[in-house]
Amino acid sequence: MFVTRTSWRRSIIVLLLLMFGIMTIGAAPAQAFPDVIALPNGFRPEGIASGNDTTFYVGSISTGSVYRGDLQTGEGAVLVPAQAGRSSIGLKYDSRTGLLFVAGGMTGYAYIYDGQTGANVAAIQLTTLPSFINDVVVTKDAAYFTNSFQSELYRVSLAGLDELPPAPTLVTIPLSGDYQFTPGAFNANGIDATPNGKTLVIVNSTEGALYKVDPATGIATRIDLGTGSVPNGDGILLQGKTLYVVQNVLNQIAVVELDPDFTAGTIVDTITSPSFRVPTTIAKFGDALYAVNARFDTPPTPDTEYEVVRVTR
Repeated sequence: MFVTRTSWRRSIIVLLLLMFGIMTIGAAPAQAFPDVIALPNGFRPEGIASGNDTTFYVGSISTGSVYRGDLQTGEGAVLVPAQAGRSSIGLKYDSRTGLLFVAGGMTGYAYIYDGQTGANVAAIQLTTLPSFINDVVVTKDAAYFTNSFQSELYRVSLAGLDELPPAPTLVTIPLSGDYQFTPGAFNANGIDATPNGKTLVIVNSTEGALYKVDPATGIATRIDLGTGSVPNGDGILLQGKTLYVVQNVLNQIAVVELDPDFTAGTIVDTITSPSFRVPTTIAKFGDALYAVNARFDTPPTPDTEYEVVRVTR
């Protein structure tokens, strides 16, 4: 039988389409990431951190417990059970050590847990002064904590890239330079750092101001936002020269493009969601941000619902 070039090409196309159809039928569809992830009722969350793969962690203000969940399935369970006399505010996971660093709020402590088992690793008293240890960032050689009630940061040194020293060295870093402190108000709140750890960025909630801080000296340089500001600034996330600032009771995330030297920036966008209910802190995964709803405008009860909300960045 004589086969023309045209009919041969058609046969190849039909064969390829059939093969593609078989492959498509046999392939399982990718699971979509949920836009809202429910946390346990009455949990009273504040901080959120990304872990390995799709894992996330959320801390409880009232009990000090830590919830571990999965961003893809939306499922999870309490990893660190309620801790008497403890509180969990901001938190960060260190993938090198598998450790979870937690700011202890009014306790004046920093807590460190095993991110896999939830076991207690360390409890470090940062200060005996009236305090609200609010947030933490982990750099290549230290963890830095903010105190909203005192004009100082705390540096907990790490021995190396893969372990916590038996007795971590604690250094108190007084904030100076341009830093403005308002007694009786919430001051330094969210904190992040450049990848090399040589520059810290903090937000002052009451001022609505951002600061670049030298971790070696504590000298703070106010980041010039022109006519802009970030009132009610809470958790922050630094990605390159883009800074995301959660503005809790405003139910939005400000997007700030910073200059190369981190001394000036421009608010270029705000991210909102109808699911925001006073978000406090954020974590990232892929092209998405995950904000935890603290619902500070709602009286907490054992039945109060809390959740994590996904938005595109």
